[in-house]
Order: sequence, then C-alpha cells, then structure tokens
Amino acid sequence: MTYILAIDQGTTSSRAIVFDRTMRVQAIDQREFAQHFPESGWVEHDPEDLWRTTVETCLGAVAKAGLEVGEIAGIGITNQRETTLVWDRVTGKPVHNAIVWQDRRTSDYCRKLKEEGLEPLVTETTGLLLDPYFSGTKLKWILDSVDGVRERAEWGDLLFGTVDTYLIWRLTGGDAHVTDATNAARTLLYDIRNGQWSSRICEILDVPMNMLPEVRDCAAEFGVTRKDVFGAALPILGVAGDQQAATVGQACFQPGMLKSTYGTGCFALLNTGEQPVESRNRLLTTIGYQLEGKPTYALEGSIFIAGAVVQWLRDGLAVVDVAERTQEMAEAADRTQNLVLVPAFTGLGAPYWDSECRGAVFGLTRSSGPNEFARAALESVGFQTRDLMEAMQADMDATGNSLLRVDGGMSASDWTMQFLADILNAPVDRPQLLETTALGAAWLAGMYAGIYPGKAGFAAQWALDRRFEPNMDTETRERRYAEWKDAVQRILHE
Repeated sequence: MTYILAIDQGTTSSRAIVFDRTMRVQAIDQREFAQHFPESGWVEHDPEDLWRTTVETCLGAVAKAGLEVGEIAGIGITNQRETTLVWDRVTGKPVHNAIVWQDRRTSDYCRKLKEEGLEPLVTETTGLLLDPYFSGTKLKWILDSVDGVRERAEWGDLLFGTVDTYLIWRLTGGDAHVTDATNAARTLLYDIRNGQWSSRICEILDVPMNMLPEVRDCAAEFGVTRKDVFGAALPILGVAGDQQAATVGQACFQPGMLKSTYGTGCFALLNTGEQPVESRNRLLTTIGYQLEGKPTYALEGSIFIAGAVVQWLRDGLAVVDVAERTQEMAEAADRTQNLVLVPAFTGLGAPYWDSECRGAVFGLTRSSGPNEFARAALESVGFQTRDLMEAMQADMDATGNSLLRVDGGMSASDWTMQFLADILNAPVDRPQLLETTALGAAWLAGMYAGIYPGKAGFAAQWALDRRFEPNMDTETRERRYAEWKDAVQRILHE
C-alpha cells in the first residue's frame, strides 16, 4: 500500500491521478462533463455527472497504473470550490442541480444585503465579500426557490455541501458528512478566526445549521469508501479546495510565498502566516491550509475567466480549433495592433467585484483577426494577474518584484508566461510538475498516511522547470497596463 489516489474534481472535468511513493505521477484519467446554462448568468452541473466521472476516472487511473485497488494507501480530494449542492440525507438524491461557483443568480440578493450594511460583518467573520461567487447565497436560493425544500431542511431531512462533501458522502455510503477548513472558508458561512460555523450569518441567510457538515483539518480521517465503489475500502485522508491544494502543492508554506493557478479561472494566493490579514483592496482573506488544528491564512485574488477565455475563442468564436494553437497565433499577431480584451463574461472578480459588468474588446481595426484576438485573450490573463499583484502588495505594504510560482493548464504556454513576467516586472517560476493541485491533495493524504515527508521534506523536493524573467521595457509595460486599466473602467457597472 504505497500509492496515493488523488481526485481532482474540477469545473469542466473530473480527473484522477495515481502518485507513487516518491510522489511521481504513475497514471492520469480524465472525463469532461456537460455545463448547463438555464438562464443568462446561471451555471449548473448535474450532480450525477460529478459522481459518475469521479468514479470512472478513479477506476481508469488505477487500471492505467497497472495496480490493484488494494495497493492504494489512501485518497486525497481536491475540488472546485463554492459550488453548492443540497441532497436528501437518506436517499442521497439532490433536490436541484449543483449551482456552480461562476453562477451569478444571487446578484440582486447580495446587493440588498450590502444596502442593509451587512458586508462589514460578513467580511470580518468570513474574510469574504458579499458576492454571488460564494456558497451561502446559492444555498439560500435553493432553500427559497425549490418547492418544499426549506421545510425539509428545517425538519433535518436535507444536507448541504460543497463538491468535496458531496463526493465523500457518496463514497462512504452516507457515513461521513464532512468537509475541510479550506472549503468551509469559501461558503460565506464559516468563521475563519474561531474555526466554526457562524450562527449569526446562518441566521442572516436563513440557513438551518443542521444542514452543515463537520469541519476537519486538511489532513485527517474523512471516512472510508464503500467496498462496492472501487472494489476495496479505501481511507480518505486529505481534502482541500483546488486553489488551496495548489498552494500546498507549490510548497508555499512560508509567509510571503505566492502562487497563481491558471485553470478555468485564475486564483492567486499569498501565504500570510498564522494571522489573517484584512485586505484594504477588496481581496479575500481565507484559510490557505489547516494542519493539526492550526490554520495558516492567505490573501486571495480571484479572476473568473482565465483559461475559459481560450475556450471561448475555440467554442464561441471558432477562431481556433484546439486551445494549444493560441500560443502560435499570439506569436504571429500584428504587433502594431494593441487589442485589449476584457473577458468579463460573468462580471469581474478581484479587485473590482462587479457582477454586473460584461466583456468588451477595444482597439479593433479592419485588420484585426484571429491572431490578434488570440494575443489579446492571453494578455488579458497577465493584465488581470497584475491587478491582483498590485492589490496584494498594497495590502502587505510591500514593493518590488515578488517571485510568483505558477501552475495550471495555461502555465504550459511559454508565450503566456513570458508576457506575465513582462507585465508584472517579476520573475515567474514554473515547476517541473504542473499537476500541483492534485499533488497537494495527494501530499495531504500521503503525509497523513505516513508515506510522504512533512512540510520541510516536501518543500525540498519542489523542482523548477523554467524561470521566466521580465524583458519588456518600462515604457511599453506601463503603457500597455494603462490601456488595460482604461478598458476596465469603461465597462464597470455604475
């Protein structure tokens, strides 16, 4: 029993990765699933798709690795955060589709709570802002909008959870209704300073507290899978939300260390140590990870659209057949054109937090074509990251070119990472293993199982693939960023 199985349940696909005793990848299996958009700004998943693809990929990865299930010492789970599910505590049947983190249906309700002056209380307690992004208002929407659900919840018949909680409940046959501190910290319902669900905020949102899962450390006993799921009973020993798992996987264990993950969205986390730092620039204060009962806090900047802008080029505009071609298209773009694409398809996240604004393209000419759109799309990720970096530096009263560790699918693009280093005027480090989110979950489980080393030993194994050094001149850098800032100001909702 020297292998760890990592479940990486994401926004557009589920993946499973088998890691060996030396934390090397032995096999990967992945399945995409359908996205549902019932109304403008609404995003949902079928919970059965999440469950089915998770089980299929786990079995597929173990088979590809040529292993028997009994050789797996434990499971680590990382998941899309904030996505909200409610299900029957007896049958496991969901009462509604999962409402995805990108969903904006509760914008008006969040605005109402702000007008009532409740955001300072929410931020002080949870570290979050009143935004549809988080789970709490999604949960209230389900309770209020689906016939009979509120009554069933008050009777104690229903359970709430983020994706990790739902998967664990299904994997254990309903024996475990649990989550970890990082996922709890993203619900809008959790007191991150006192380490418990907030009765005051549950009262404000009218959420019955009997629906909420038990909160545990990121490395802990989360239950044991039913034998009939994988063919053997496997312990679940590690859980972290995807961005926190990536922070762990990048070995950002020291205060001041910073990582940014480029997946569907982009999420930058800065380790701030044992004390939470209150942002003055509309960043989020959150739990980076929690071990042995002690939380380590982080500042987070959340960008809703990163890799999703490339998907839009492929699936929406059909200007590229495969996402990987955007790099060569960007390289071939006309350098005399400076298109600025603001991909606010579902509003803008940090530091703007404007759920009403929508995307736009500026600087179009008759000569603008697919190559120029590809370049603008990739550049938008760099511009948005600089927004986050400047806000983080202001919150920490820091200046200079802080080192950034990157991961996620888009980090494989040399062109994008070079532009990122250029526009940040800071070095960007890409690790040899880009599967840092799954690695973080695997390390949590393997460390708890006694297979993997502790934090210091794990950090010592972090290996650099390439460092991107900035080489853009100051005048060009500041002019391009000023063009971005001007474009953003033009679309912000008044």
